Amino acid sequence: MRERIKILRIGLTLLLVIEGACQSMAWAEESPKGGTLGVVLENDAFYGVDRHYTNGLMVIWVPGRDAPTPGWVMTLARLMPWFPEQGEIHHGYAFGHSMFTPSDITMANPPLRDRPYAGWLYGTVGLGVESGRQLDQFGMTFGMVGPASLAEQFQKFVHRVLPGNEPQGWDTQLGNEPGIVATYRRSWRGVATSTLSGAQLDFTPHLGAALGNVFTYGNAGGTVRYGKRLPNDYGPPRIQPGLSGSGDLSPVSAFGWYLFAGIEGRAIARNIFLDGNTFRDSRSVDKKHLVGDLQIGFVLNWSDLRLSYTHVLRTREFQTQGNEDNFGSFSLSFKF
Repeated sequence: MRERIKILRIGLTLLLVIEGACQSMAWAEESPKGGTLGVVLENDAFYGVDRHYTNGLMVIWVPGRDAPTPGWVMTLARLMPWFPEQGEIHHGYAFGHSMFTPSDITMANPPLRDRPYAGWLYGTVGLGVESGRQLDQFGMTFGMVGPASLAEQFQKFVHRVLPGNEPQGWDTQLGNEPGIVATYRRSWRGVATSTLSGAQLDFTPHLGAALGNVFTYGNAGGTVRYGKRLPNDYGPPRIQPGLSGSGDLSPVSAFGWYLFAGIEGRAIARNIFLDGNTFRDSRSVDKKHLVGDLQIGFVLNWSDLRLSYTHVLRTREFQTQGNEDNFGSFSLSFKF
């Protein structure tokens, strides 16, 4: 605990030093950019482990606000309950890959009580409508679970390039299955705002749900932000399931930063990576129906650039899991 407090103090000191160095640098207003490109990397190697949700990678593209939104996305979004009729509309696309393994990847035949090997290769098209300080997000995700996700090849390649144990049990992974997930989320930015020691403080709650053969759950939570020149965003992006922020980037005229802490609870009806394949026999474990995430991190904003790091603590996801999971999430977004 003392080490974590020490690290937090060092990080806050660095932020203040950077801010002081940058206050004299004013950035002129520029013409609107074409869009926002973002990259998110999540991995448990940040904390010296290699198990369960072990890696996630996602690339996000959010076109400029003037880009036309696909008609079929609008049609699907209007079918969602409570979707707003008015507001500023923007859409985006994501391509990602997630990987799951048991606790010991050196075993060719992992225990049946442990999490099965699985991979998830997917693409997402999303739609956001912002009305005032409310953001409604709707997304459709399509992909493949199983060997077609190329998770085995990806992990073995990474472990050849970087020091690590050779994974031995991918022959026991979930079988091939097409996946589809529809997601909906509503966030209210700055429901409570204040100032503390010359910096801004706000709170953003959210409610949402996911429906599909890969994930089906309801979720609720909130995020507190504290910093200088808080941007008009909803936090950095994260990979599903998690406290997803916004892929779009709100440029700032000068250097800004904030610390954040968030919490989310999920009531889970379906998680293919624990329940196993839907229409065929596969390995599986007894999942927990209530799972929570606690996250803390920081965001740096500088003109058209956003850099963030998040530490995530996730409660146990299945009955025979020994410990909670810790992993890190790094993201970089920029407008061009």
